[in-house]
Amino acid sequence: MTTTTVDIGYLERAKQGKFDLDWLNNSHAEWGVRATPSKVGLTLRDIAIGSYGEVPEHAPRRTMAPRGCDIDAEVPDIGYTLNDKVDVWSDNVMELYEEAVSRQWSATRDIAWSELPQLDDDLEHAMCQFATLLSEIEMLAADFPAKWLWRINHDFIEAKMFLCTQIMDEARHSEVFRKRALAGGGGLGKAIPVVETFLKVVLDAQNYDEGSALMHLLAEGLVLSVFRAGELLAPSPVEKRIFRLCMQDEARHVAYGTMHLRYRLERDPSIAHDFHAYLDRGEEVISALFTTPEVVEPAAILAAGGLKQAEEMGLAASDILRTRVIEEYLQRCDRAGLSRRGRMKLPAEILEGTDGGASYQSESVA
Repeated sequence: MTTTTVDIGYLERAKQGKFDLDWLNNSHAEWGVRATPSKVGLTLRDIAIGSYGEVPEHAPRRTMAPRGCDIDAEVPDIGYTLNDKVDVWSDNVMELYEEAVSRQWSATRDIAWSELPQLDDDLEHAMCQFATLLSEIEMLAADFPAKWLWRINHDFIEAKMFLCTQIMDEARHSEVFRKRALAGGGGLGKAIPVVETFLKVVLDAQNYDEGSALMHLLAEGLVLSVFRAGELLAPSPVEKRIFRLCMQDEARHVAYGTMHLRYRLERDPSIAHDFHAYLDRGEEVISALFTTPEVVEPAAILAAGGLKQAEEMGLAASDILRTRVIEEYLQRCDRAGLSRRGRMKLPAEILEGTDGGASYQSESVA
């Protein structure tokens, strides 16, 4: 174990102007390498120059020393477990970080809470149940990266910084939906076992690959589709703005997860079966959401514009949302290089009307 010492003699020498300067004389820093700001300011991409921009495929040390600095041999081992670039990297992570810090918003100031209209009771109840569900789910996407951040090697600082922005984003999402449930007088709705079961599956993931696939690609992807459907679901302009602001954040998280998976598969296609297994499990759990009243009925009421309209239309309005959610999920998997078409673990009745459904049917017949 590394020990520290108090060098009183150094203090006496320094008082006399006898500085050590070993930190300067033995420096291997790239003196003269100057980062030039781009039009938007000094970005992470702008400072990825010289050796400072060389992200190692495997981190040579497990310290918190900034990548590219001189490291004393006595610096202690932190014990990181994610020490390979492929563990956490995506080619878009620097840009996603810059976007995240430039587009922060406030759930207190940037939502016109005073303009929230008084809704019919059925719409208010539906919105509050939906807000409860989203507030519950969104905090998962903060807990998951928080669980893994301290295990990621500091040489992959850009990925760690981005995940920090995700934690802040998701905390804000939980905040804004909790506030929406309380602001209209309806209060919080009901937490249900299927949601909590899926959240537990993600948090219990045995490795970062599994957790990221389940959270970024599946869970957050489904939520992103819901936010995109905000025009259909929002009962007033206030909710429309909430959905739009959350959507811009969620799109970054999904973009990271999609491109991280693509980065992994491009370098080792043999691990595709592992990711298929992760998503098989996740889909089996999450498929119950499509047959759960606390999820289906609020969405149907909001999409139809009221309880009476929903009863007359049945699930026609919410079926549009279900189809969109599944198809956008399949498209994300395609972009990542992991086609799920023909092997989704959703019942044929749920897949009906989607491209995944057609593939499911043909595979089942075969």
